[in-house]
Amino acid sequence: MGVRGCWFPGRMALAVLAGVAYPLCPLPVPIPRVTIIGRPNVGKSSLFNRLVGRRVSIVEPTAGVTRDRVAATVEYGGRRFELVDTGGLGLVDEALLKEHVEAQIHVAMETADLILFVVDGKDGRVPGDDLVARRLRTLPCKRVLVTNKVESFHDEMGIQEWVRFGFGEPLAISAKEGFGVSTLLDRILVELPPKVEDEDLVEGDVLKFAVIGKRNSGKSTLINQLAGEERVIVSEIAGTTRDAIDVMFDFDGRKIMAIDTAGVRKKKSLEHAIELFAHARGNDSIRRAHVCVHMFDVREPISQVDKALAAYCVEHHKPVIIVGNKIDLAPELDLQKWDAYIKQQLPGLDHAPVSFLSAQDGTNVHDTIDLLFDLREQTRTEMPTGKLNTVLQEARDRQLPSVGGHFPKMFYGTQIGKEPLTLLVFVNEPRLFRGQYERYLAQMMRDAFGCSEVPIRLIFRRREKVILRERD
Repeated sequence: MGVRGCWFPGRMALAVLAGVAYPLCPLPVPIPRVTIIGRPNVGKSSLFNRLVGRRVSIVEPTAGVTRDRVAATVEYGGRRFELVDTGGLGLVDEALLKEHVEAQIHVAMETADLILFVVDGKDGRVPGDDLVARRLRTLPCKRVLVTNKVESFHDEMGIQEWVRFGFGEPLAISAKEGFGVSTLLDRILVELPPKVEDEDLVEGDVLKFAVIGKRNSGKSTLINQLAGEERVIVSEIAGTTRDAIDVMFDFDGRKIMAIDTAGVRKKKSLEHAIELFAHARGNDSIRRAHVCVHMFDVREPISQVDKALAAYCVEHHKPVIIVGNKIDLAPELDLQKWDAYIKQQLPGLDHAPVSFLSAQDGTNVHDTIDLLFDLREQTRTEMPTGKLNTVLQEARDRQLPSVGGHFPKMFYGTQIGKEPLTLLVFVNEPRLFRGQYERYLAQMMRDAFGCSEVPIRLIFRRREKVILRERD
């Protein structure tokens, strides 16, 4: 086997044997797992969002919207449990993903402590419900039958037909209106296994990273490489992932959460409401992540979609690792030239480190995850006020903004935040310092405080009192 070099600007070159995967164990979750199961379009995602208390799964009146396992933690009545949304059993998908979707559902059912079997109270019993019921009868875990869309007295009168399934008395709810949801939560608490000692210690200090990029750049493959299983559907069909999928891992005793996002296309190319929701969910994933992993297929040119994603990360001051993926398929790639090319195409990320890997075979995945922790530590850098103002004065003495007819004055600054690093700088006229000079100051700060690979947010505020020594 050959040796492939994986190079980071400003870092020691790393040699990694091609084809050697670095397995990461999924985080052992001592909290119980509750899985929502049912045929397509019975309101599973609506119920998931209602129980979680926020919009996580995409809800749209089209069969087959949910494809992957979508998970979130619910806290209720002094207990915490992991709630899992799944695709519809029996789905015949227009993108021919039925086998992949049902494999995800199978894993979700096999690992559940409790299953919520959801049926449609308006449609009544149909063959698809019988299919689900037969699958559930083979499982040893507990089951609760939930009749959704019960929004009238007439709907409520018809729920007794579901007793014949043999899963006990059905619970009548309306996920849309919220009717019966608190009763369902109470029932879930009754059916959960006994609480374990460390149940409340699961979350801890979790590093959350969003995996972003255009379609088919290898985002889902990376998540599955980390999970050691097909946690997210991978297909040659572009646009397979629609929801933002959160997957928790344990990495050398440290907790990380990977957020897989839908592959992005130009807005004018979005076909329908489902893709619009997925696009918005991807932006939300960037905002809630500590670090973003921006993935590129090294064989493809940088697109306008990639530039828009990078600009969104810059706008929200997110640390970014630029990842050149699929190096196993491009053995002749010149890593130095590709790095120079991508930095030229994404000038707002000229400080971001670059990693080359193969998500398919695991090459350099381990070191890239290490880099995530490094970047997060940089975003927690302490900047003592004394040293900060010394650096500001040095920056001012070396260069001031070039503005005709005005004399810019910079007085003093202080650190007011972390993640992102945020500095408040007092000046005589804020507009004179924005733009190019703002980038110059941020780079001076990165160099001075050893946080050279993360963004620094500068807030300029007007003040007349002079604190720093006037420029000679």
